[in-house]
Amino acid sequence: MSSFNLDVYMPVLILVAFAVVMVVGALVVGILVRPNNPNDLKLSAYECGEEPVGTAWSNFNIRFYVIALIFIIFDVEGALMFPVAVVFKKFNEIGEGTVVFASLLLFISILIEGVVYCWKKGDLDWVRSYQVPETKKEEVN
Repeated sequence: MSSFNLDVYMPVLILVAFAVVMVVGALVVGILVRPNNPNDLKLSAYECGEEPVGTAWSNFNIRFYVIALIFIIFDVEGALMFPVAVVFKKFNEIGEGTVVFASLLLFISILIEGVVYCWKKGDLDWVRSYQVPETKKEEVN
């Protein structure tokens, strides 16, 4: 006969209920306290003190997106090295320091290879030229 005791989940349920009460309470207090007097100036779009000009649908250079993605990829992978650095001394004490160090060097070499690949591909150039090289022009003609 198995007994399933729900008492072990009571602290979690209390914490969830407390969180819901806190969030709903903060929203209700905000509704009751804040002033509600909108006017045309308050309803206009705020753009760093400048008057909004033109439409919100404007073209922007896709390079911003590509550079941001490349930064996030290498930043997150670089942050993954910190836990290894924290436990490296312990691994070194038990005789596994060489393995961890070799793994870390392999990881760094893969990161460097990725940066070199992005560099050669031209993804790190802020202004990218889309002109056809002379050899390609001759092949087209």
